[in-house]
Amino acid sequence: MPELHSDKVHDVATSSNFKQVKTKHLHLDFKVDFDQKIIKGLEKITLESLTEDLKLVILDVHETLSVANVKASEIGAELPFELKKFTSYGKSLHITLDEPKQKGVAFDLFIDFVSGKGPSLCWLEPQQTADKKQPFLYSQGQSVLNRSFFPCQDTPAVKATYSAFVSVPDQLTAVMSANHRSFGEKANKDNQKNCFYFEQTVPIPSYLIALAVGDLKSAEIGPRSCVWAEPSILEKARAEFDGDVEKFITTGEQLFGDYIWGRYDILVMPPSFPYGGMENPCLTFVTPCLIVGDKSLVDVVIHEITHSWFGNLVTNANWSEFWLNEGFTMFGQRRIEEILFGKARMCLEAITGRTLLEKHIEHEGQDHPLTRLRVVIGEDVDPDDTYNETPYEKGFAFVCYMRSLVGDDNKFDQFLKSYVNHFKFQSVVAEDLFDFYLDYFPQLKTDQVHERPGFEFDKTWLQGTGLPPFTPDLSARRELTDEAEQVADQIIAGQLQGLPTEIEDWGAYKTMYLLDLLATSSPLPKESIKHILEKYSFLSLSQNAEIRLRWCELVIKNNIREKFEDVRKFLHSQGKQKYTLPIYKDMMKGSEEIKKLATEYLEETKNFLHVNVRERVEDIIQKGS
Repeated sequence: MPELHSDKVHDVATSSNFKQVKTKHLHLDFKVDFDQKIIKGLEKITLESLTEDLKLVILDVHETLSVANVKASEIGAELPFELKKFTSYGKSLHITLDEPKQKGVAFDLFIDFVSGKGPSLCWLEPQQTADKKQPFLYSQGQSVLNRSFFPCQDTPAVKATYSAFVSVPDQLTAVMSANHRSFGEKANKDNQKNCFYFEQTVPIPSYLIALAVGDLKSAEIGPRSCVWAEPSILEKARAEFDGDVEKFITTGEQLFGDYIWGRYDILVMPPSFPYGGMENPCLTFVTPCLIVGDKSLVDVVIHEITHSWFGNLVTNANWSEFWLNEGFTMFGQRRIEEILFGKARMCLEAITGRTLLEKHIEHEGQDHPLTRLRVVIGEDVDPDDTYNETPYEKGFAFVCYMRSLVGDDNKFDQFLKSYVNHFKFQSVVAEDLFDFYLDYFPQLKTDQVHERPGFEFDKTWLQGTGLPPFTPDLSARRELTDEAEQVADQIIAGQLQGLPTEIEDWGAYKTMYLLDLLATSSPLPKESIKHILEKYSFLSLSQNAEIRLRWCELVIKNNIREKFEDVRKFLHSQGKQKYTLPIYKDMMKGSEEIKKLATEYLEETKNFLHVNVRERVEDIIQKGS
């Protein structure tokens, strides 16, 4: 196989010397202590030298992680090490080897460490959980947070297998992102009884190593899938996902190739979980916001399943290329939706994503660097800043543009399957994709489609700011949206005669589409607001988080004081970043009254929020927008 472009690209978000030495396997042996909120661990990291006379290993750590000692063998002499400053989100652990390692030689390091207060590990008190009986711990590694969990080469450019022994308090269960798990006593000096063993045999980047510990039970939802949840919501979770997951996986296999991970399980997280889902291999973490009771949001699981090919199997080599993970996953998700639900339904879902992208760019500004597909990570840009609508929806538009150049959906499907098969287990940059695409379609290479003025792959798509230069054809949505547009036009104009009174059975995405149209044209006439409150009261009562988000936006933009409590309740009910940040941004653009409430609501919920979300909300309020 020819050398990848990614082999020549550095990752500025890691301090590790991964170009000189590479992780092959990680074994973690640790005990979870809820009383002290710490993890005491011994890490055995197996490395391979990529250069001659390797004398130094540099790993990523965090200021909240302490290292007691480093050894070349479990009972050997201690090796010299030094902690050095790296960035605001990490430090570097410099380990001097006892003897130089030659190229191709594999060797082990044993590291005693203690972690607990870092941004990767979220410790929840019982009252912060669904059942309010037992504490809960979970890790969140993306983008560069797992360096606060355990020492590692915290870059997506490095993939390795891992295994773990996890000892937890009685009555609690541990789960991890692994394709093999077992339970039993562990024969060691601590005589741990409640011990779990995990093994992930498919190489993955460090950010996908994930742990959760809590009062968890499981229920089967398919031949290779189960759902994990706290006992009080297990049956609701089972009913929400039962029968659908296997259908999603098999459709993905038809499009993108074999599902190589073995298991696909789902863990329903506590409500403070900051994401809709996190694609941890074999164990997707999902927000409880998906448990609506009508399966209206289960398509979020399609997105996480699609990461099994795009992101987890073929991975961005650094966080500047985050769009390679998310843009292809959005495209793949919508191809699965198109097959299962029809083109109109898929296009309706896609247009809601386009609306979110437009709102993001309107807020940031057309020339903002975070509206580029390829983000420059530097001192003033944290890798976590790449998490916004741009890599998802602008990335989706780019993949759609590449398909339009091919002109045949089936041929492009075959290209995607070949792309995954060619780059599986590897980490890539955009140039690797472009080379493969143009070689796969030689006529497009001859036509130099990658250099067409206004659509250049590099200059316009990767480096250009603002909205994408190509808009996918989503006109099939009109089968479902024409009525919503007519209703919206009447409400916006204050022409309320003849409006349908029963829209509750429209379905989630049609209702979301209506609310997006109304929010875009807000503030609305007072008589229109009165009509909405009287005739469409179900909006205020909806349990669908996507509808609640848009309802809150409408309330804020129209300063509907009697419904401010709906905003408060929604912020108290969940801590998802995608919902929480836009609401606070809208509040800080609203009336003085709602700005004051923003500060009050944050004070009420700050201990509930993930630290990253809390800091971002604090920044929004401080800046006033």
